Amino acid sequence: MDRFSFLNAAHTAFFADLYEQYIENPDSVEPSWRSFFQGFDFASSDYGSGFFEAVPQQNGAVVPDYSGVPEKVQKEFKVLNLIEGYRTRGHLFTKTNPVRERRSFTPTLDLENFGLSNADLDTVFDAAKEINMQPSTLRQIVDHLTKVYCQHIGVEYMYIRDPEVRKWIQDRLDVNENQPNFSTEAKKHILLKLNEAVSFENFLHTKYVGQKRFSLEGGESLIPALDALVEAAAEKGVEQFVMGMAHRGRLNVLANIFGKSTSDIFSEFDGKDYDDDALFDGDVKYHLGLTADKKTRTGKSININLAPNPSHLETVGAVIEGIARAKQDKYYPEDNSKVLPIALHGDAAVAGQGIVYEIVQMAKLDGYKTGGTIHLVVNNQVGFTTNYHDARSSTYCTDIAKVTLSPVLHVNADDVEAVVHAMLFALDYRMTFGGDVFIDLLGYRKYGHNEGDEPRFTQPKLYKIIAKHKNPRDLYAAELLQAGVIEEGYVKELETEYKAVLEENLEASRKKDLTIITPFMQNEWEGFSQASEEQMLQKVNTAFSKEMLTDIAKVITELPSDKKFISKIQKLINDRKTMYFDTDKLDWAMGELLAYGSLITEGYDVRLSGQDVERGTFSHRHAVVKVEDSEEEVVLLNSLKEQNGKLHIYNSLLSEYGVVGFDYGYALASPKTLTIWEAQFGDFSNGAQIMIDQYISAAEDKWNNQNGLVMLLPHGYEGQGAEHSSARMERYLQLCANHNMYIADCTTPANFFHLLRRQMKTTFRKPLIVFTPKSLLRHPAAVSSVDELAEGTFQEVLDDPIADPKKVKTLVFCTGKFYYDLVAERENLGRDDVAFVRLEQLFPLPVEQLKAVIAKYSNADDYVWAQEEPRNMGAYSYMLMNFTEVKFRVASLKAYSAPAAGSYTRAKKRHAAAIAMVFDKDLFN
Repeated sequence: MDRFSFLNAAHTAFFADLYEQYIENPDSVEPSWRSFFQGFDFASSDYGSGFFEAVPQQNGAVVPDYSGVPEKVQKEFKVLNLIEGYRTRGHLFTKTNPVRERRSFTPTLDLENFGLSNADLDTVFDAAKEINMQPSTLRQIVDHLTKVYCQHIGVEYMYIRDPEVRKWIQDRLDVNENQPNFSTEAKKHILLKLNEAVSFENFLHTKYVGQKRFSLEGGESLIPALDALVEAAAEKGVEQFVMGMAHRGRLNVLANIFGKSTSDIFSEFDGKDYDDDALFDGDVKYHLGLTADKKTRTGKSININLAPNPSHLETVGAVIEGIARAKQDKYYPEDNSKVLPIALHGDAAVAGQGIVYEIVQMAKLDGYKTGGTIHLVVNNQVGFTTNYHDARSSTYCTDIAKVTLSPVLHVNADDVEAVVHAMLFALDYRMTFGGDVFIDLLGYRKYGHNEGDEPRFTQPKLYKIIAKHKNPRDLYAAELLQAGVIEEGYVKELETEYKAVLEENLEASRKKDLTIITPFMQNEWEGFSQASEEQMLQKVNTAFSKEMLTDIAKVITELPSDKKFISKIQKLINDRKTMYFDTDKLDWAMGELLAYGSLITEGYDVRLSGQDVERGTFSHRHAVVKVEDSEEEVVLLNSLKEQNGKLHIYNSLLSEYGVVGFDYGYALASPKTLTIWEAQFGDFSNGAQIMIDQYISAAEDKWNNQNGLVMLLPHGYEGQGAEHSSARMERYLQLCANHNMYIADCTTPANFFHLLRRQMKTTFRKPLIVFTPKSLLRHPAAVSSVDELAEGTFQEVLDDPIADPKKVKTLVFCTGKFYYDLVAERENLGRDDVAFVRLEQLFPLPVEQLKAVIAKYSNADDYVWAQEEPRNMGAYSYMLMNFTEVKFRVASLKAYSAPAAGSYTRAKKRHAAAIAMVFDKDLFN
């Protein structure tokens, strides 16, 4: 008897279901079936060769002989394999490139590669049920698969591991064979938005010939797609949108999606100056952001935001994620789907810029997730002058999506209905699964990188094709005309009406003398005003009730009695209790935690993120403690008597650039949250240099945006080598000008306490860069009393507490940890003619306070700037340039290319020499 005769009586749809179950989990099917499918997989691994034929022994093992399986069943499995082939590789054989032939990929989807042939085309297969069809001929199955997977939309998703997600995608794609099915009204609206996109670019091209605008031409279908996304998302409950994009197409998006006045855009083109009262210098028109409150066509109220961005591509992607998270935390803590981040990319940038990987890795992390981002790549197929095959090793520019197993839709930008269809799919996916989704909008760039560039230098063949290629509006209009949806002249009428409005706005703009820039997200900044340098130097009341400080201290010095902690944690918490309630000597960590507790009590939230911040790089903070047996996290600061805010503290991924960008965005959208990023070592902050240069130091000047982000940068020379000594103070000081940020280097827990409180108690926000200690975290002299916290205020300058001004001949100015080294040497030498003045705030420089201190030491005739950094680093050059009241001699290491020596012995020797120079003016290092 044929040992596979039982298969003749079985329904082939049953085999399909069982095989699918086997693919997901081989152990879930009965052993004999598992053996059968293992043989099937082995045999099918070589397309076209004797399917299920007997296989000889290999390595002593006998592979089952399935030659007796009925041919009908064999063919059903081959069709299932064909379906799997289209799902897995169909995207490689699509018609998604509007101006180029696609590259060839092998193996193809030819029937022969699956053990089938043309002779099978009219055979009916039950395997059709796998694609939501009734039993159908192979011809019908192939036609369906071709329409779903190989037309103007190519879909990548089979790497997704969750079978429910894959099934949802498959079912969704099978609806109407993944083809658009819009009503006549919807088609006309798509055409309307497409006309706006095309006409806007044409208008600018004729009115501002040769001016840079980074035209969207070749990708105009972006506008109806974004319009459809906003409208549909609002219907699904989205209330706020946060978008980031580069320069290409930005003006078009501002005008036709955000509703920015084209009159204002024309004023920017005309290069007019800004309002004389403005405390900023502005930026080029294609970097500016906008916030708008709009009504959708069905009356839904929405808030849409386009973040300002620099020319540094993809940087804004991190910022918008932070903005979105801040809005979610503030307005919708229980439903993050109500804020939708939308990231627009260029094809060269999304493939080439490393920050994209950092951002994508945040997508599912507790401290950074935003409930799914829609990524839309405007794919020009050229990066400036570089062809795509020189710009990436991956097949697609969107292959980064596979990191988070996010689906990708590759779409022909000439087929506007397909583009809108893909966008609506992406929205549904995000709202259903809360995950990222990517759309690769494959179009072209009509001109060069900018309108004055000549692309035929580098792509002459491509640009011959582009020169003859019709724009997407004209292609779509011809399609609608043929289908009888519109009449002849309909598009011309749309264009005439739209351009008439543009002409009217152009005339109006030329009657204005100045350009007015509205700050981004102004709605989040009510009650805050911009501050000048003089205002930044004014004293702020940061005192806090001693009674309330004690209430906070009681909570953070007592572990839950019903949980067990390791003995070291128990000792640390007990030590904190002792320092507050017995010795009245608070260390750095205690001062910091009490600052957070005081702000939380007053109703502010505190967000602290960075590498290892929960414990602290140097094991000083322990804001989060772990239960010994379960690793349950306990955050004592979230159990305060007056819990009016919350501490949000997160260990970050090992990233500087992306995380600083995220936290900058968070602070931008939440000015009443103390938002802090801490570097593991200050040396590593230059991994975020683009964020520091383009946003933190310059955003208020360029875009009129305030931001209160705090950066804690551990800094100090303790013999740990070139990469664990310096946060590069000189670089931050070089960036300081006018009123752009605070720079501080505190030496006491009390001053740090007040510095952090000042950051929230002002009516303005500035970035705050703090060079924080390492060895001082446990230095016996670096302590403060409870009264100094409760009653004090931030001191920009700390005078010598013990020096007698009448005896002082040498007046030394210094910052940070070096002060304690100098005091120790003074004591060692028994000198009373040397006084040390600590500069706790370097910018804005408290010049008047420094003058007052100098006047106090009227007998001094030797003025020293002392620093532990090499002479070409640290604050020396900054002080030479900005403080001319006295002539400094410098006591420091000589100039070096590396911040510190690798040898501990050599570093110690150099450090001692710098100290010696302070006390002996005849020494020169």
